[in-house]
Amino acid sequence: MAQWRSGAGDAEVERLAELAGEASAEVAYAAEQAASTEPVDVTPDLTAAAFFDVDNTMMVGASIFHFARGLAARKFFSSSDLAKFALQQVWFRVGGRESQDGIRASREQALSFVAGHTVEELVTLGEEIYDELMADKIWPGTRALAQMHLDAGQRVWLVTATPIELAAIIARRLGLTGALGTVAEHEDGVYTGRLVGDMLHGSAKAHAVRALAAREGLDLRRCTAYSDSSNDVPMLSVVGTAVAVNPDGGLREIARKRGWEIRDFRTGRKAAKIGVPSVLGAGALAGAVAAGIAYRRRDG
Repeated sequence: MAQWRSGAGDAEVERLAELAGEASAEVAYAAEQAASTEPVDVTPDLTAAAFFDVDNTMMVGASIFHFARGLAARKFFSSSDLAKFALQQVWFRVGGRESQDGIRASREQALSFVAGHTVEELVTLGEEIYDELMADKIWPGTRALAQMHLDAGQRVWLVTATPIELAAIIARRLGLTGALGTVAEHEDGVYTGRLVGDMLHGSAKAHAVRALAAREGLDLRRCTAYSDSSNDVPMLSVVGTAVAVNPDGGLREIARKRGWEIRDFRTGRKAAKIGVPSVLGAGALAGAVAAGIAYRRRDG
């Protein structure tokens, strides 16, 4: 990514994170204002909202990988490319731990899949791929938590490193208010393959939540955030109530120390111990292998 360079100082990294957060909030707020609103039966609570991470919190596995699988099935790239992406996910997420370099590399690779394609095309494909590969991967328990906030008249936002257009599709399909996501640069409606700022990850999510709260007039002390990852501690820390959902080991420990609520919708002692990211790894690898076999059979 042209805007990030190896060895960049903490100040530069934080500047890009803030830029990413501001850009995401701007896009999300504009989308909400442009959307037609239907009458609701509940009294709006205008100063409280809920913010949900997506991967392994709202959805089993990584949304960007599910999207990549859908693109691979449509010949956007080769099965070997998908396998490499899957192995990156396994390497950096097994055991619930991620490195900044690994996250950056995998997300940039994912965003490069759509370089040269139009925003309109991505949205159309995103709708199709959601139905094919994502709809049945939503955690019912987490979805129920989101509905609890909606029933209380609160706005509910997804907050994810996934491209904001795809995040918005997931939010819309779940009946949520909207989404904060990574903003991919586009010119005349065509993706350049670059990001605005950085990925919406780590401190960038906290910047995005603060920026959106300022636009929406939210009182962050009355807001709630949900995540599975210790990487989202910055976001969880800017709201009044933090909830660890399907937490990785690091977040589980932090949640216990800080007295945060823990919700675990996984089954089995193994899942509770090593975290859902390992499920992503296994699923990603299996998906890549299956895709490769399918392509070889089709091409052979």
